Amino acid sequence: MSNTPQRVTIITETFSPEVNGVANTLGHWVNGLLERHIDVQIIRPQQHADDINNRQNGLSTCTLPGLPIPGYAGLKFGLPWQKRIRHALAEFQPDVLYVATEGPLGFAGVRAAKQLQVPVISGFHTNFHQYFGHYHLAWLSGTVYRYLRYFHNRTRQTLVPTAQQQTQLREQGFANVDVLARGVDANLFDPQKRNDTVRRQWGVKRDDCVLLYVGRIAAEKNLDLVLRCYQKLKPNHPHVKLVLVGDGPALASIQREHPEVICTGTQRGKALAQHYASGDVFLFPSKTDTFGNVVTEAMASGLAIVSFDAAAAHEHLQHQHSGMLAPLGDDASYCQHVRQLANNQKLRQQLAHNARRHAEQLSWGNIVDQFVSHLAQATIEGTQHGQHKNSTTNRMAIQQSGSLGS
Repeated sequence: MSNTPQRVTIITETFSPEVNGVANTLGHWVNGLLERHIDVQIIRPQQHADDINNRQNGLSTCTLPGLPIPGYAGLKFGLPWQKRIRHALAEFQPDVLYVATEGPLGFAGVRAAKQLQVPVISGFHTNFHQYFGHYHLAWLSGTVYRYLRYFHNRTRQTLVPTAQQQTQLREQGFANVDVLARGVDANLFDPQKRNDTVRRQWGVKRDDCVLLYVGRIAAEKNLDLVLRCYQKLKPNHPHVKLVLVGDGPALASIQREHPEVICTGTQRGKALAQHYASGDVFLFPSKTDTFGNVVTEAMASGLAIVSFDAAAAHEHLQHQHSGMLAPLGDDASYCQHVRQLANNQKLRQQLAHNARRHAEQLSWGNIVDQFVSHLAQATIEGTQHGQHKNSTTNRMAIQQSGSLGS
């Protein structure tokens, strides 16, 4: 592609080695950009004292002070360091900026980029406005949603993971919304990774049916529904076990109130792939996720999946063919699907086989190519509208940054 950008800056409040959907997606995109010989700058909050700026093999990292996120040990959110961001952008001279998170750090990044005439596109990775109801702050949801719309409409384009969400945002006044799907590493996540040793560590028998959840252990993930379904099954289905893989603010209370639930903590890489493949039924109870990378990972791992008919499940699963889908919000149907799969090994195997076949088609390489196309288009449009890199302007910006305060 003749207009492929040579340098791309990404502003995000979460990145590898942190474990969540946004960090996972950005990790694949960044690796893909580097493989295509595109230099990448990451601007993000500093997570610990040794988390410092560095540059290696085409990847530059600029870390800025942040504040702790309540309930998430070790994680921080960014602050509006506009001058520091402007200095970092002016020094790196990106062709385009991608903003992945809409907090103060991202907002400051949009403003700094406009000062430097760098085109900006954004991603709608998280339904933050839906989270507040889970923390007794539902009255804030409307205000947050209006802010999100204002934020994204200040950028040239907003990328979302599904056509369903594209329609929802367009109907609510979001401009220039386009779909950029998600991929899955079907070589890492593979049914062949099923591991008897892992199942023995869980304390389950060969013929037990393991209900598996992978993800953040937090209120907004709707784990109460998983626990209710499991509690209804337990009395008459002693062969059914529940395994939770992950960490989060709700973990301690679940371990205290449900000691029979098997909690493994956070898993990564090969160990995570083994945990997926060693389960039988994957439960995705979320009603707030914009996508849910764990769904495609479970598909690739050869699991029968129960989900609401939304996000990744709506995009990639067919009811009773490659998964079991409940109408969004229909908890009774969701639990019925879980019960049905717990009692029907043949159906589990059929769904898992079809899900795996579909997942094999979801290449991250194709997704990165599409991402590069979006970045290139923003660069072209920026040039046409007079937004382009200007070395003199950038040098002046560095000089004006002074002490690099906020």
